[in-house]
Amino acid sequence: MGVSLGNRQKQYQQFLKGRQPTRPVLRNVLRAFLAGGTICLLGQGIQELFVHYYHMSEKMAGNPTVAILIMLSAVLTGIGIYDQFSQWAGAGSAVPVTGFANAMTSAALEHKTEGYVVGIGSNMFKLAGPVIVFGVVSAFFVGLARYIILHV
Repeated sequence: MGVSLGNRQKQYQQFLKGRQPTRPVLRNVLRAFLAGGTICLLGQGIQELFVHYYHMSEKMAGNPTVAILIMLSAVLTGIGIYDQFSQWAGAGSAVPVTGFANAMTSAALEHKTEGYVVGIGSNMFKLAGPVIVFGVVSAFFVGLARYIILHV
């Protein structure tokens, strides 16, 4: 009668296994570590500038530091450098706040021909909206849990 469906799937999996390229896991991990570490080192350097030259506390220097990292990421995305860096760095460039800024800027650039509101505004927040909602809801539950733990 022929080959059963289960045997066909096994044969297909064997067929695929022999043709899939091997992934350079160690190289990817090292690149991600170096890229993410370099971004964090840059952020630490910017924060130190705010602390030493503008006499801010470390806590106060955090917000402008993040703003500068976001701005740098958006500008580098706009001129095409951050995307090349991301191809090399992999997850190391996607995890920090710069990766989020890159994703939003890329979405805005991709849909700019549709106009400012319908193109850039709505498509940029297709990514940001769920992230913001998840962050707010998570912060609420963490705050609620902290309140319960400390006051009960």
